[in-house]
Amino acid sequence: MVVIGAGIIGISTALALQAKGHEVLVVDRQDGEARASEMNAGAFAFTDVVPLATPGIMRKAPKWLLDPVGPLSVPPAYALKIAPWMLRFWRASWPDRYRHSLAAQADLMKLSQAALENQIGDTDAEHLFRREGQLQLFEGEAEFRASRHSWALRKEHGIRFVLLTGSDAIAEIQPGLHPRFTHAGFTPDWINTCDPAQWLAFLSATFSKRGGRFSQAEVTALKPVEGEVQLQTPEGALVARQVIVCTGAWSHHLARTIGDRIPLETERGYNTTLPDGAFELKTHLTFGGHGFVVTRINNGIRVGGAVELGGLKLPPNYKRADILLTKAKSFLPDLETRGGTRWMGFRPSIPDSLPVIARSPNDSRVIYAFGHGHLGLTQSAGTAELVAALVNDASLPIDMSAFSAHRF
Repeated sequence: MVVIGAGIIGISTALALQAKGHEVLVVDRQDGEARASEMNAGAFAFTDVVPLATPGIMRKAPKWLLDPVGPLSVPPAYALKIAPWMLRFWRASWPDRYRHSLAAQADLMKLSQAALENQIGDTDAEHLFRREGQLQLFEGEAEFRASRHSWALRKEHGIRFVLLTGSDAIAEIQPGLHPRFTHAGFTPDWINTCDPAQWLAFLSATFSKRGGRFSQAEVTALKPVEGEVQLQTPEGALVARQVIVCTGAWSHHLARTIGDRIPLETERGYNTTLPDGAFELKTHLTFGGHGFVVTRINNGIRVGGAVELGGLKLPPNYKRADILLTKAKSFLPDLETRGGTRWMGFRPSIPDSLPVIARSPNDSRVIYAFGHGHLGLTQSAGTAELVAALVNDASLPIDMSAFSAHRF
């Protein structure tokens, strides 16, 4: 059994398969660059059940897309290339598709939340987690009212929250916020890892200790032949009876080598990690109207977010990270912004905000587990359980039709 990709989806999947008695080899190119699995906000956003493609979003999109540092942007050099993906994104926002995606997302979140608790218990990893909740912040009554529908959806799906009005009520949970934030929603069951890089390293070490193997190689193509699947690499071919593709933003290139065309695009995420003592953060902060979060990484602070749909090859636009940090300083006046480290990474995004977790339409020996957008960490343990069930031809705990590779 070969898992391609050693990010959080790949390692979680390898552990889940290992627990079912499979001998697993993880193959990864390991180029030395910090990956999204290591440099994300560290949040398990189980409350984020609403897809990005919501009804009416295309009315907002032109304003965002014209703002090069807005919460959603497309670099002009990439606009033509991404047009087919944007058309699918628009179709995913229609009410019928949106309701279907919302229900599937909620099911995957519920499964993933339970799976994470199992994963923490199985690996004895509670020391790597913070259970401090999350504040979603709003500037004024109008912005807060506009969010009411999303809170109603959360309530419908059993997500606990408390809605707050007034800066004094907000300050009881997080002091030091600018009084422009007059309303908030607090989700107490929100979980963060202390450091996503440490979490990934811990799971990788656990996989190794339990007999798992790693191989450094760049898989460039899959070639199904009788009785096996060949993994083409510059050094030669590897063979496997079953292959799990978990290579994030690069996954659709491998899928294409066996004839599967998956509409995956790349969300380029930016952040700045500030050193220890930059701010006394009590809980994860989400500034939804501005498309970014402020979170604690060990004793430091990470400021990041927004969505830049720019593919894998354009150079980073670190002005986006700088703008987010400037905004964070205005929202948290006591934030010390000196000494930070900027980063840009790639998130694999499907138009309907749902990953592909399914056997390949062209060869059932190949299973896909990619396309989680900015929810890869959140949905990693749940995805791993689903892949293990697919491999073992076991009953599946949720309806998988929404995650099918056939849906495109």
